[in-house]
Amino acid sequence: MTYLELSFVLPENDIVADVLVANLSVIGCDSFLQEENILKAYIGKDLFNQTAIENILEDDLLHEVRFTGFEVMKDQNWNAVWESSYQPVVINEKCRIRAPFHEPDSAFEFDLLIEPRMSFGTAHHDTTAQMLELILQHDFSGKATLDMGSGTAILAILARKLGAYPVVAIDIDEWAFNNANDNILLNNTEDIQVELGDADTIGDRKFDIILANINRNILVADMSKYAQATLKGGNLMLSGFYVADLPIIKDKAADCGFHYISHTSSNEWVAAVFVKM
Repeated sequence: MTYLELSFVLPENDIVADVLVANLSVIGCDSFLQEENILKAYIGKDLFNQTAIENILEDDLLHEVRFTGFEVMKDQNWNAVWESSYQPVVINEKCRIRAPFHEPDSAFEFDLLIEPRMSFGTAHHDTTAQMLELILQHDFSGKATLDMGSGTAILAILARKLGAYPVVAIDIDEWAFNNANDNILLNNTEDIQVELGDADTIGDRKFDIILANINRNILVADMSKYAQATLKGGNLMLSGFYVADLPIIKDKAADCGFHYISHTSSNEWVAAVFVKM
């Protein structure tokens, strides 16, 4: 099949890329590559419809995205090309995240299998990698855990492997919901409860640990709901925002009864830990 490479220039908004990818996947784009503020999307020539792209970019959240055109790509085995460039991720020499086309490796304590579709959370992004590092540093044994904005459910899966129970994974995106359900089967963690919805879906349930790798605006908007759902002495682990946003996150968390413990940063992205007072 002949493929087209579509090019988009993204604004400085950490949620826009995820929303754009989700919308482009609906019209037939099946792989993506992002380098800084440039997103490349790949679609079969027969599926390309510029009007559909223009309609997507009329969305209020995407109106600042610029579609700069496309190039016709040379025919080749696209699965082989993509698989050759998609490498496993290793976290602290203990946890390895691989795709189905990678061979297992018993040298790692945790060898997680994640189907890399369009859902956020393959550990190639700094925020996911940082959250995995935090999880490896904490005791999850017997802890009721919520993965909010779960994407692939990679955080929920590692928490369950570390002994967390029960584990709930919630995401508002139906694609992520389906991907998460597939991934928990691949990792033999079928008792993770995957749910479709936003923070209101939590209801009156309580958790020892809440994981949320989303973005600053949603974290701030939903902080009070996280507070209601976190048991006293429980931990809130957050990522998906920049170093410059940390004071805002800390202030909102403090207003909701959380005490700041620590944070890490990588390429200006932050992962922070709080405790419920």
